[in-house]
Amino acid sequence: MNRLNRRTFVVSALAAGGGLTLSISDAHATRTADEFTPWLTIGSDDTVTVRVATPEIGNGAMTQCAMTVAEELGCAWSHIRTEFAPVNRNYMEGDTFGKADDYLVYFGGRSTGALRMETLLQAGASARERLKAAAAARWKVPVGEIEADESVLTHRVSGRTLRYGEVAALAANVTLAHEPALKPQAQWTLLGKAAPSKLNNADIVMGKAQYGMDVRLPGMLYAALMQAPVQGGRLQWVDAEAVRGMPGVHSVVVVDPTEPRGPRQAKAPFTLDYSAPQSAVAVVADHYWQARKALEALPVVWEAGDGAQWKTTDQLKTAALEACEQPSKVEKSVGDAEAAFATPGGRTVEAAYLTPYCDHATMEPLNGTALVAKDRVDVWHPAQQTQMTFAIAVEETGVPPQNVHIHQTFVGGGFGRRVFGDDVRMVLAVARKVPGRPVHVIWSREESMRQGRYRPLQAVKLTARLADDGMPVALRARYSGRGLFPMGMSDTALMSGLIPNVRIESATLPLHILTGPYRGPGYNSHAFFLESFIDECAAAAGADPLDYRLRLLAKWPDPAWAKCLQTVAKESGWGERTPRGEGRGIAISNWSMGGKPRAGTTCAAVARVAVTPQGELSVKQIDVAFDCGRIVNRDAVLAQLEGGSVFGLNMSLNEALNIENGRIVEGNFHEYPMLRMADMPKIRCHFGGLSGHDRFTELGEPPVGPVGPAIANAIFAATGKRIRQTPFRNQDLAWS
Repeated sequence: MNRLNRRTFVVSALAAGGGLTLSISDAHATRTADEFTPWLTIGSDDTVTVRVATPEIGNGAMTQCAMTVAEELGCAWSHIRTEFAPVNRNYMEGDTFGKADDYLVYFGGRSTGALRMETLLQAGASARERLKAAAAARWKVPVGEIEADESVLTHRVSGRTLRYGEVAALAANVTLAHEPALKPQAQWTLLGKAAPSKLNNADIVMGKAQYGMDVRLPGMLYAALMQAPVQGGRLQWVDAEAVRGMPGVHSVVVVDPTEPRGPRQAKAPFTLDYSAPQSAVAVVADHYWQARKALEALPVVWEAGDGAQWKTTDQLKTAALEACEQPSKVEKSVGDAEAAFATPGGRTVEAAYLTPYCDHATMEPLNGTALVAKDRVDVWHPAQQTQMTFAIAVEETGVPPQNVHIHQTFVGGGFGRRVFGDDVRMVLAVARKVPGRPVHVIWSREESMRQGRYRPLQAVKLTARLADDGMPVALRARYSGRGLFPMGMSDTALMSGLIPNVRIESATLPLHILTGPYRGPGYNSHAFFLESFIDECAAAAGADPLDYRLRLLAKWPDPAWAKCLQTVAKESGWGERTPRGEGRGIAISNWSMGGKPRAGTTCAAVARVAVTPQGELSVKQIDVAFDCGRIVNRDAVLAQLEGGSVFGLNMSLNEALNIENGRIVEGNFHEYPMLRMADMPKIRCHFGGLSGHDRFTELGEPPVGPVGPAIANAIFAATGKRIRQTPFRNQDLAWS
């Protein structure tokens, strides 16, 4: 097709219901000839490229976004490709991509958010109608006689056809008089109906997918990094000259947290204080192993700071549990809990729980590559929030935002570890001391594990007042810890109407360990606390744990909770007799409900365990039922439910970091055990809890919540022992 003058070209065509005028919009300078919107291009070979702002962290978010576009576009799935939506363009065009989901749009997840889905569906629908209009203009027929399907435009009357690519250049320059209405969900043919495999599967299998560790650039140097062993500590002394003569060594770089940094010129989805630099040294060399061996030989002295006051893990745990014994800051108060506790009759149940620091233990160690020049910055990074990476790069280097370019790579595991960008901060802090050369900064596995942004250590004392019928009429929670997500309990169903009198208090401990989001932030501990405690209340009331929960939920206006419990109970064989030393436990929780019914994702689990008299625990089976409203890709849903269940299983059975003189002890997998294939129970996911409610809420984090308490409750059923701390492998489970 001849190139057309996009400022003068005008086409008039007759639509089914009247005239439709098509004109050319004044495109932004960054637009390409085959671009329909910033989200979508169609090439002359029919290739549809969907720009996805969401980093691919193994959860299939890029594939899901492509499915959403394809649903309305009507293209052949085999023609779909994806690429990352450039965050530099987002800045230059006034948040052009961010408008689809604000701060979540560049986050590695949440691909089915309502606003994002609507944006991508509209992009597909608009492109489809512009393709039809271009074909109608070429054939000089009414637009209403054109059909679009499988990347082919067909004139129903004459039978003539055109491929999308044959009119794409013309269609890309069309402006519709109005945006088309989206199809009703009942007419969807892809979303909820098909389950295509991830678009990047072949590249991963063939080793073509580029992760952060795969980046190779001309003239690239490598840096091995060491941060203050006690988080928050400072560098006291280093002898750089001692290693300068070692093979391949280029330089020794000191990262000083007090050094001046540039202004905060770019929008950040979270406060940049979360990415505050830490004191560090790095050795830069021609090859990584040269850098690492030189770093190991580098004479360095650290000042521990206030964190050294915490000598042992037991000291930390004791402080957290003792803080829960005293009244503290009131976070939420509904009704009059204290008056209810003072009322005669009924009985009181109380218990204290604790969850430790946990590391994300990603497959890919922390790393990143940056090339810092006087007037340009390029960063190749496995970020979990690309917009955060962009804002940090601008601040750390002082280079104007328009000259900062982030090249998002695939991510070898996120789980929240790579969200706040402290890792890219360190990459840039090192690379800007070596201007003009790309520098690949790599954390060793030990450095990755000992310099985490961990799940916070949390403790809580729960006290409930049960009425004469055994149901709770008051609940008090006294929480202690310190971290990014200290609360979240207040938004649960228990605290949002199921119990009439509620009081939540929190105490902040002077802890130095840095924390951050960890799959199901806050929720992963709170679900364990609350669902273990509800089981204790059921036992005190002499009730079956399932029946007790159903009675508690009887007045909850979201029937899907009860439906999930009933589904998972039926499928798991709840109520059937088990051999001695075996038992079943049940739990239910909801991620991101915000205290509202028919919101977030509800997930119920039943675990079946066996415990030998000597206390050896094995998990035999986990059944999961859920309600996220509706689903759009069954296989992807299964993958997230199974993966989340495994994550919650390992978190509850195995994971805990220990402290010694303020330092994290564990540094590799021989000290921080992960589940092996032989440890895996049968995991069965059931779709019978789905409500059909008009929402598509997330599924990666919800199953993390109920698995742990379901196992703890099953241990009680098997042994009569209540387990109130994780990991379970560290608890005495022996029985006789």
